Amino acid sequence: MSGYKYEALAPDGRVRRGVLESDSPRQARARLREQGLLPVEIEAIAQAGAQGSPATARRLPRRGRRLGAAALALLTRQLATLLGAGLTVEQALNALIDQSERDGERQILAAVRGDVLAGQPLARALGRHPAAFPEVYVTLVDAGERSGRLADVLARLADYTEEREQLRAKVALAFVYPALVTLVAVTVVTGLLLYVVPQVVQVFQNANQQLPFLTRALIGLSNFLRVYGGFVVIALVLAVAAGRAAAAVPRLRARWHAQLLRLPIVGALARGLNTARLAATLAILTGSRVPLLASLRAGAGVVSNVPMKHALEEAAARVQEGASLSRSLGASRLFPPLMVHMIASGEASGRLAEMLERTAVQATRELERRIAAFVALLEPLLILAMGGIVLAIVLAILLPIFELNQIVR
Repeated sequence: MSGYKYEALAPDGRVRRGVLESDSPRQARARLREQGLLPVEIEAIAQAGAQGSPATARRLPRRGRRLGAAALALLTRQLATLLGAGLTVEQALNALIDQSERDGERQILAAVRGDVLAGQPLARALGRHPAAFPEVYVTLVDAGERSGRLADVLARLADYTEEREQLRAKVALAFVYPALVTLVAVTVVTGLLLYVVPQVVQVFQNANQQLPFLTRALIGLSNFLRVYGGFVVIALVLAVAAGRAAAAVPRLRARWHAQLLRLPIVGALARGLNTARLAATLAILTGSRVPLLASLRAGAGVVSNVPMKHALEEAAARVQEGASLSRSLGASRLFPPLMVHMIASGEASGRLAEMLERTAVQATRELERRIAAFVALLEPLLILAMGGIVLAIVLAILLPIFELNQIVR
């Protein structure tokens, strides 16, 4: 069977859109008529690995199509709920396709359903869309299918994806206010230097007196921005582009991430974020009875810091040679000692998944505390910096006035 996107008119005059499986467009139209719908448009979409004409290939969903973190969390929760209610995988996918409002998401789900109908396991069908479903996701679904507890594993996976999205949102929101303050400060100072300062200090240009150093510096900076401001913006854009290009080079990216870990505050935040992600991922993987080596390889996918990722890969190699996980992770000295000790306790007591889950909770709380402290420290510093710059501008304007008053007297 092939997948078809359709647009049809319902008896009440409303337009219905969706996806259905059929052997041909003619049969798809017949099925729509059986449902009381009047077909308006039928368009073929591809199943994974489908072959067809070039015209058909242009309509196929791309393998690189992505799902946002929030969309993936919602999709996982809905799939877990439907399977937990006793629906088959095919029925659950049909329900998700019907209720989905995004065309790209419907096409991905239709391709997954086509693979499932062709006899592929759900994990393999999801794995053919790596841009939409991460390796950790596919590994957990595979573990759920092998153990016969797919609904339970998906429920835990839904909790995991939602918690990860909430953590990401908290980290992003924590820096919204400082970013806005910085943007406003830069905008105000730039406006003062480009428009206000030239008009005010023009009064002193014709005076035959030596202007104070602060005033002369301000006039020089204002003239520089008015003449070369466009070049400064272009240089900043080029610097950002060069930075992104350098970050794409693995060796330079590794050096940059290593330097980040050494910074006093930013390094602790980066370490805490990656630790929380890794502990939560390993907890759900080991709790779903995924082998430890496979868990470590999948867990490396959620670690964004390159030195920490390499350390985890080296730890996996040591574990494969027979070393304990705690000793392997502790050898790099990149992971927090609390995490290493908790893992050692879990290995000794046979409750590794439970200890990893506690580590994830503790790491998340510590990360939130550090973010709150960092933002609480950053906000007054930004306000003081902005106030200091504005004070310098005001003094540069007022000092010549004070000197003129003294001359008049």
